[in-house]
Amino acid sequence: MSKLFRYILLLPALISVLQACMKEPDIQPNTNKGNLDALWQIIDRRYCYLDYKNINWDSIYTEYVVRLDTVTNKYGLFDLLGEMLLNLKDGHVNLYSEFDRSRYWKWYTDYPENFNSSLIYTNRYLGNNYRIAGGIRYRKIAGDRIGYMYYSSFSNSFSDANIRSVFEVFAGCKGLIIDVRGNGGGLVSNAALLASYFFDEKKLTSYISHKTGNGHSDFSEPTAVYTEPHKKIKWERPVVILTNRMSYSATNEFVCRMKYAPKATIAGDKTGGGGGLPLSSELPNGWMVRFSASPMYDAGMINTEWGIDPDVKVNLSKQDEANGYDTIIEKAVSLILD
Repeated sequence: MSKLFRYILLLPALISVLQACMKEPDIQPNTNKGNLDALWQIIDRRYCYLDYKNINWDSIYTEYVVRLDTVTNKYGLFDLLGEMLLNLKDGHVNLYSEFDRSRYWKWYTDYPENFNSSLIYTNRYLGNNYRIAGGIRYRKIAGDRIGYMYYSSFSNSFSDANIRSVFEVFAGCKGLIIDVRGNGGGLVSNAALLASYFFDEKKLTSYISHKTGNGHSDFSEPTAVYTEPHKKIKWERPVVILTNRMSYSATNEFVCRMKYAPKATIAGDKTGGGGGLPLSSELPNGWMVRFSASPMYDAGMINTEWGIDPDVKVNLSKQDEANGYDTIIEKAVSLILD
């Protein structure tokens, strides 16, 4: 097994060991107040960003517990609890029931989209005659001088054979563009694997900590996370990663790694963040809550929860968009060719 994945595969076991040192949430009755109390306590003891985000979780409890008197059915309770969770401002926090899933979307809806999928399917970019390798769509652009890859989700798998084929098609290109705009995440293992093709040596790229107690700031010492080069496949020319606010979670992790790749440039908008490793817990009524449990940092120990700034900030121009051009792709082309 590659060393690249060992740490990722060991994460759940490590978290379980560390959380065994934490006091289990008090058993609550399956009542409206019991479910609110259980949810509040799970977040209070296990959510990793309360202090980092300066959230007064005690005052939020006071605000919401008095509103239970207005709740008349399970839908009202779900909406109240979901609203309480919105105060965390975290796209990794969801309440799941048999009839709905709460969600926080302002990590991208409050910002410019900087992506128009219809543009990338014009003949200037992918067009209609692009190739597909695993979850990656790709084609040579800019007079066949640049390789362009669009990867929409880290939940979509790819293999070494897929990447080897892509790189063979792009063998005569001066550089490569990897577009992960609109990629909301998926498997962290895919993020680590994709990054590995662009490193020539093992490099420290991030840190992770874990909750060790019930206090809001009870964390383990940060553990170093390394990106190792792939043993057989390597891209040694310039590569530009295109990002926007919808580049989230595992995509955020990929961008964090690629910041330290020797010939990589990040271009576009700041990523959406989602730096916390999520876990789940159950309420007395069977609803599940997902929450960020382990904070992640870049190699400089900067928290990645709020996103990662690009090396080159570029917005999608409305005028370019109207004329059929993607400003961010065009900038990436110029970064490689100029």
